[in-house]
Amino acid sequence: MKAIVVTDQAAGTAGMKLMERPEPQGLGSLSGANYGDVVVRVHASGFTGDELSWPSTWIDRLGRDRTPSIPGHELAGVVTALSYGTTGLSVGQRVFGLTDWTRDGTLAEYVAVEARNLAPLPGDVDFTVGAALVMPGLTAWQGLFEHGRLRVGQTVLVHGAAGVVGSMATQLARDAGAYVIGTGRAAARQAALDFGAQEFVDLENDTLEDVGAVDLVFDVLGGEIVKRSAGLIRAGGTLVTITGPTEARPVDGLTVDFVVVPDRIQLSELVQRVREGRLRTNIGDIATLDDAVATFNSTRRAKGKTIIRIRP
Repeated sequence: MKAIVVTDQAAGTAGMKLMERPEPQGLGSLSGANYGDVVVRVHASGFTGDELSWPSTWIDRLGRDRTPSIPGHELAGVVTALSYGTTGLSVGQRVFGLTDWTRDGTLAEYVAVEARNLAPLPGDVDFTVGAALVMPGLTAWQGLFEHGRLRVGQTVLVHGAAGVVGSMATQLARDAGAYVIGTGRAAARQAALDFGAQEFVDLENDTLEDVGAVDLVFDVLGGEIVKRSAGLIRAGGTLVTITGPTEARPVDGLTVDFVVVPDRIQLSELVQRVREGRLRTNIGDIATLDDAVATFNSTRRAKGKTIIRIRP
């Protein structure tokens, strides 16, 4: 099968190569499926820009080198094979989901993935939309509802509200009955408002502290912004960040940094909102697998989620 492969961490995306790799095979194969896995024919794949810096891209759970490795962890496709122990899925079923960090990923024609990490993809949702929904949608959902404990009527400050993850958080928070204040660059103002923000703070020209007290901060920026944001959280509120551990702490609240995890039920909730018109993905470039390396190495500033369409 054709796949994007990386072997040199220092090279970054410039070290990506389109190569032939073995297809995932039967139960117990070192390059194939394990107990509880399915093999999926990938139709669309996402890629997170910094995943080539993650240790899991280069080593397995035991710390052993696993190169050449196939990056990408977001997919939408069709189940082609089941191994022992799989439940809830069948051959020929359309699915979407998030793959294991320490195994070959989704920038390939086929991938082996734990069945529990996948959810059915309804026939009226395009594969590109399914792939674009996975990582941003799960991240926003878990940040807001699991870690942020968002409730109706609360005020949420969403940093990067027009970005790939921030736009999801903005929509989900607004849909849940929160008052949403978005932030970003001046050029992102209208996009953030279109995604549902009721106010917008231009981080380059406005004063962040002027927003007043909020119940929840959803942070995708880190650095000085997250430190300043901690001072905005009212008693009992929460600062949620996806940028890694931070020393920023609200005076009388919680700070949570987290890594997104697969969740079939949450994926089903997200895709149902898409079908009802309550949630839309933020897709930028759509490229073929043959053009993926050039797309990831483009010097043009990307807007929205880049999706690789493996099959037409």
